[in-house]
Amino acid sequence: MTRLLRIARTVVQRLRGASRRQLAGLAIGLLVAVGVAVSSVIGQAALATCLLASLLAAVLAGVIHLSRRLVRFSRSTQDAVRELRGTVDQLQRRVIAAVEKERLAAGDRHLELMEALARTERLTARGAEVLLHEQSREIEAMFQLFRAVSPRAPMPAGGVLHPTDLLGLVHIARERRPGLTVALGCGPSTVWLGYAVGAGGGRLVAVEHDESRAARVRTRVAEHGLAAVEVRHVPLAELSVDGRTADWYDVDALDGLTDIDLLVVDGSLTPAAPDPLAPALHVLGRRLAPAAAVVVDDEPARVAPRQGGGFGLTVRRRLPGRWTALTHPQAASASSTV
Repeated sequence: MTRLLRIARTVVQRLRGASRRQLAGLAIGLLVAVGVAVSSVIGQAALATCLLASLLAAVLAGVIHLSRRLVRFSRSTQDAVRELRGTVDQLQRRVIAAVEKERLAAGDRHLELMEALARTERLTARGAEVLLHEQSREIEAMFQLFRAVSPRAPMPAGGVLHPTDLLGLVHIARERRPGLTVALGCGPSTVWLGYAVGAGGGRLVAVEHDESRAARVRTRVAEHGLAAVEVRHVPLAELSVDGRTADWYDVDALDGLTDIDLLVVDGSLTPAAPDPLAPALHVLGRRLAPAAAVVVDDEPARVAPRQGGGFGLTVRRRLPGRWTALTHPQAASASSTV
């Protein structure tokens, strides 16, 4: 009994999952089976035979229909498998191509990295050698500076100027022994230049447009007792040079500066950048002494032949550090005989 109940429960569960067509076919089959059984019981053999034949025909038609559906399903499955296989093959080829491309790119990057490392090693070794050479040169320049100058107070730091730059200024001042030196822009170099100019009996006028900086440099000059150094505060004013206007020192405040033997133009301290030499020669060029020299840093010295030619400053001479000296030919020959 329990087994029959289990079978009945299983049949009911399967019937719940059947479709309407399946339920209708099952119902018709049951009716025909019942009709066959009833016909057999009442002695209607011909009717039972007809019903049984109809049932067999229906079963055969169902089997044929099911086989056709299975064939179509098999074909669609095979088509899906072929399509999936093609997709997988195409995806595999793409993956292989991408992996090969990345492998080649990784190889190229590896070569570039190795070349960059080798180049960096060479540059590092060369840079260390250059840095060591520059440091040695600056130390030598510092020793030469203190052999040339005996300070009476602690010397200020060079600021943007290195010891080789300061050595260039001190060297040309000691070499030429100028009577009047004018420096456009002042800073720590003013003290060093003041010692060199004062040792030759000359006078230094440092022109500065920044009042606070001029006051600081004036205090340092006083600490060192450089009586031959004058720090002059000159405000800026508009100046026209070759049809162009620029902010430069007030020309009226530079009166009295004549027969200048040495003119120093430091592009890092003077206005009218990036070409501070043009206004300097425009205003002070006619006030230079016949054998005067103009000392300028490298950047404006690139255009110096054009600007200085009108005043006869045609001889260029490299000084220690960043400086270039522009002089008259007769001044150059005279300095070479000293």
